[in-house]
Amino acid sequence: MSRATPASRGAVDRFSTRGLPAARRIELWEEHNADALVALQCRMLEDDSALEASEANLQLDRLHLAHVEANPHAVERTARTVRTRPTESVALYFTLRGEAFFHHDDGVRRLRPGQLLVCDADRPFLRGFSQGLEELAVKVPYDVFRSAGGTMPRTAQVIEFGAPSPAAGGSAHAAALAELVARAVGPDGDGAADEAAVLDLVTAVLVRPEVSGAQAAGAHFAAAERYVRQWLRDPTMSARRIADAIGLSERQLSRVLAEHGTSVPRLVARRRVEMASRMLRMPSYAEQTVEAIGRRCGFSSAAQFSRVFREQAGMSPSEARRYALATRR
Repeated sequence: MSRATPASRGAVDRFSTRGLPAARRIELWEEHNADALVALQCRMLEDDSALEASEANLQLDRLHLAHVEANPHAVERTARTVRTRPTESVALYFTLRGEAFFHHDDGVRRLRPGQLLVCDADRPFLRGFSQGLEELAVKVPYDVFRSAGGTMPRTAQVIEFGAPSPAAGGSAHAAALAELVARAVGPDGDGAADEAAVLDLVTAVLVRPEVSGAQAAGAHFAAAERYVRQWLRDPTMSARRIADAIGLSERQLSRVLAEHGTSVPRLVARRRVEMASRMLRMPSYAEQTVEAIGRRCGFSSAAQFSRVFREQAGMSPSEARRYALATRR
């Protein structure tokens, strides 16, 4: 029988109730969460249903990241559980799928996909997921949170991260944070996490505007990178669009990128060449011309694609494709 184990430092620990005896799933799920994330009491919303849940956890030096999926159920962190199993952490929950409610001593909040819930994990709460859930979680210890300049949240906060831009009410830094966490512990996550970037983004989301210059630069860079990846195929992407999307002026954006040894043209070119390189190696794109792949990656012409690709990769796109074909044989 599979049994819950604490998350391993530097490695993703995955646990699932699927395949476990139905009568013991809740017990083992509670045991796993108490060891790996946050101690909770779990109950099903329908008496005849069995818990189907999975969780991926990654313990970093200062932070803990997680990805959770489950069918409809509810969880509660009671005052007794807080006393016996304190976490001494602030919790960030990113709703990816399914609407939910969060009951706290300061009221009830309803959450939908694209919203981030921030709360003190050592204040009792009740959470319900009538449609099931998929979410990302970041657990930030009190001492780490305070050292970053944060003050303990007196009430739970809800922050939009799914809106397309700050103008539409979304937080570019929260969106970038969700993407970093997903790349580490999501279904396709590889366990690699830049903890400094994650903490910079946590600070930018929760502590702004008091965030320090170095932390702000790291958070802005991560947000700019996310926007570039999101709109990489669009040949009209510009410095102004990137700056507007993350709430900076073009001059501020230029300084942030310069501190990371790059610029808008170089960052965009590097990411487009990386995308094109992957596509040139993939059998599923073997029937597409090199020029078509260049257009799909945001290059405005075959000449621009060839020139930029050679500058970045040291060979032409056609040579890269031939090399990939030869190595597959």
